[in-house]
Amino acid sequence: MKDKKTKILAIGDIHGDTGLVKKMAEKAKKENVDLVILTGDLTFAEMSTKNLIGPFLKAKKQVLLIHGNHESIATADFLADLYSPTRNIHGYSFKKNDIGIFGAGGADIGFDIVNESNIFNILKKGYEEIKDSKKKIMVTHMHAKGTKSEFSGWEGSKGIRKAIEKFKPDFLIHSHIHEAEGIEDKIGKTKVINVGRKGRIIEI
Repeated sequence: MKDKKTKILAIGDIHGDTGLVKKMAEKAKKENVDLVILTGDLTFAEMSTKNLIGPFLKAKKQVLLIHGNHESIATADFLADLYSPTRNIHGYSFKKNDIGIFGAGGADIGFDIVNESNIFNILKKGYEEIKDSKKKIMVTHMHAKGTKSEFSGWEGSKGIRKAIEKFKPDFLIHSHIHEAEGIEDKIGKTKVINVGRKGRIIEI
């Protein structure tokens, strides 16, 4: 019997849009996803954190998140603590079935400015916890250096690129560059997806 696939809804750059959250929570329920991953920029300059996670929990969906450049790590931790069992996977990991998920938030601007060696070490810390998983998903807010999202004029992260090349995850999911929403790329065997506000369902 073939293994059942795990269905994930990944969304980025919500920027406090509670209408979008409600719509995505309905989609998560309708599509019967196993997991929701939020790839940062949950708020708009930390102005409001209300009704960003609750609708997903109401739909009985497990949520994983990281911070972007519009909120701090503390805000991501606050949301994860407030809406248990939501998990902030910045520097940490999560296992679902035979899938290991690890991540790092922040970007090169904003509330948590990324240092390239730091972001690699944060990703490495999370990866070590799931390195034996059959399938692996890396989650970042920022894009990797040398990927198609750089058409925007924003250079990607060398630390994220290094992590992809070293850890070879099956997927990198990210957001950050709004105009690159939906763009797919490949680094070695790793499928790179800018999930954006419209979200993307990934089956693995």
